[in-house]
Amino acid sequence: MKLMEGYCCRTIEEGAAAGAAAGGAVPGQRGADDPRPDAVLGRPGPAGGVVGAGAVRRLPGGPLHRVHPLHRAVHKVFANVRPDAFHLIGHPFGKKLFGDHNLIYMFDQAHKDLRRRIAPNFTPRALATYAALQQRVILAHLRKWLALSSASASQPVSLRLLCRDMNLETSQTVFAGPYLSREARERFNRDYNLFNVGLMALPFDLPGSAFRRARLAVSRLVKTLAGAAAASKARMRAGAEPTCLVDFWMQNSLREIAEAEAEAAAADAEEVGGHLFDFLFAAQDASTSSLCWAVALLDTHPEVLARVRDEVAARWSPESGEPIPAEALREMRYTEAVAREGAIVFPSVYESSFQGFPDPARFDPDRFSDERQEDRVYKRNFLAFGAGPHQCVGQRYAINHLVLFIALFASLLDFKRNRTDGCDDIAYVPTIVPKDDCQVYLSQRCARFPSF
Repeated sequence: MKLMEGYCCRTIEEGAAAGAAAGGAVPGQRGADDPRPDAVLGRPGPAGGVVGAGAVRRLPGGPLHRVHPLHRAVHKVFANVRPDAFHLIGHPFGKKLFGDHNLIYMFDQAHKDLRRRIAPNFTPRALATYAALQQRVILAHLRKWLALSSASASQPVSLRLLCRDMNLETSQTVFAGPYLSREARERFNRDYNLFNVGLMALPFDLPGSAFRRARLAVSRLVKTLAGAAAASKARMRAGAEPTCLVDFWMQNSLREIAEAEAEAAAADAEEVGGHLFDFLFAAQDASTSSLCWAVALLDTHPEVLARVRDEVAARWSPESGEPIPAEALREMRYTEAVAREGAIVFPSVYESSFQGFPDPARFDPDRFSDERQEDRVYKRNFLAFGAGPHQCVGQRYAINHLVLFIALFASLLDFKRNRTDGCDDIAYVPTIVPKDDCQVYLSQRCARFPSF
């Protein structure tokens, strides 16, 4: 769920030179001792840069991979915004899928201007609006998960695909709100699945190929989102209040147009539709991975789970019948620490996110406490959301999503992992998830589910 431009990229001069000097592999290339299949190397990643090109830490079974001494090169990559310094190496036909206006390909003033236009979509007011929408979707899916578990009490429920579906509906609801009909959402889901399949297929743009189907699916997805942007623009022009991300975007675009006619291009529906697709793509795989590992880690750390439940209960009750207020969400500092500690359990750019931290392989949310502040002390090494000018523009939204899920899941459900041999081994899909797709037994914990 990380809305950032940190896809699979490198600097020609600094990145390659630093990698060679450190004795390591350049992103997208295989190290001599790297056992991973080619399919997981160098695929564009939604959050930390390169999905399938790094290490993980703090998984239930402890450290699972070595840490590579290339973190200085990572910062040079993220800090360098010269157009001649970056080359997308993850997909040879990436522009055919993502389009020329994707954040991956933007630099200099165009990149700065777009980030400036995006910023009003993530103000505290906007985030509070999204939080209510996020909770309604999460709650509806938790009900479904509980029903699935109740229907076959002797069989565990696999969470990965359930989390993926929940995240896709959350993105649709938060980004496009009321502008997607049920029919449009069903088509959207089918097209997004075609896109995912094609993204991992061989890039042969031939009739009937998975790549061609993916490219055509993206065109349909962008048109659908462009239609949502146009409808939102008309509604905002009529003076309505924003209810989703595209509303906040169109409201700000209309304000810019009123102030300077030269800014009219910022409100082009087709371009906005393309950027909304970028957001939606960035909000899927990494978020699904993070949610699965959050559940797995809470299961193996009951003392952490107890602290999360106590913190949430002190600020919100399911019996209130209301969503968790934005103020209470901001006060859930320990639950946010758990979310941050679990948000970086997918491969990172140069295996560098875990450099410097004391005992980095240990699951220790208190490292983010006000007393220790390791996220600030080792800020240069915490790269879950990138760094520099290409840092994730939607990281607050992403963290809120993780916190809200953890708070609701832990408060409303009791859960127990179906632990089997190798269940915590890594599966690349292409972000990393538990090999067993995080199988759990679920039961209702609260007296009754909220009704918001």
